[in-house]
Amino acid sequence: MYSLGEWKNSGEFFDHEGFPIFYRQSGDKNTQVLLCLHGFPTASFDYHKIWDELAAHFRVFAADMMGYGFSAKPYEFDYTTFAQADLIEAFLRHVKADRIHILSHDYGNTITQELLARRVEGKLGFEIESICFLNGALFPETHRPILAQKLLIGPLGKYFGRFIPDSRFAAGLASVFGPDTQPTAGELNDFLTLFKHNDGKLIAHKLIRYMTERQKFRERWVKPLQHLTQPFLFINGSADPVSGKHLVDRFREVVPTQKNVVEVPGIGHFPHLECPDEVLGHFLRFQGVQIG
Repeated sequence: MYSLGEWKNSGEFFDHEGFPIFYRQSGDKNTQVLLCLHGFPTASFDYHKIWDELAAHFRVFAADMMGYGFSAKPYEFDYTTFAQADLIEAFLRHVKADRIHILSHDYGNTITQELLARRVEGKLGFEIESICFLNGALFPETHRPILAQKLLIGPLGKYFGRFIPDSRFAAGLASVFGPDTQPTAGELNDFLTLFKHNDGKLIAHKLIRYMTERQKFRERWVKPLQHLTQPFLFINGSADPVSGKHLVDRFREVVPTQKNVVEVPGIGHFPHLECPDEVLGHFLRFQGVQIG
């Protein structure tokens, strides 16, 4: 595990269209590449509890997407899923990774869906060798946003994001964790620090637009899941009110060919933070890694 300060100090930045993008990398350069994608409204730091163990088996990368964490948060930027997928492609070119495994969470799942759509079109500049999803809405009809998300996407979202009290932000995040795996005060403070860094509160209403994109581009992003050829694993915290058991039930209806689904009772939206050892076990077994 890392403190937030340690995570930042051991990271790097690369330039994307004139903006600094924060990222972390660890592991042997001769091993397979694992890309970890974070969700809204957090950052790559979400993976800090499982990072070192992942790096013992992979060359691991994670970047804070534009508008998140320690990366640039320009007000005048088009925060679309397509722009974030462009950033990921640019990042992988920067680190010279042309074959990757993906471990994604929340909004990172949507970005992975867009990458898969580009692969179907023959436009993806790298190969995806396997995919593991953690909790995150895959279908607009199953997404159950919390109140803060509804307010951000609404007509007053610009003002809500700017003036949201720290306590409201913390309470909103805590509400999606499992009842017995609640974040500590220190963890909530880390979430808040990342959210507010570089005036992040000013653009929160722009980041949340992915919720409407999921409706508009549902067919584009769902169809590739129904025709996956890569090895696939879905680890889902069942107690997540946003994308928990109800999402798994719908996933089995929409993508019946994918059987490799692990449901974790009592765990909420952040399995890699709430039950990191269990997530590691499932993921490493999926990758064929022998564990004790």
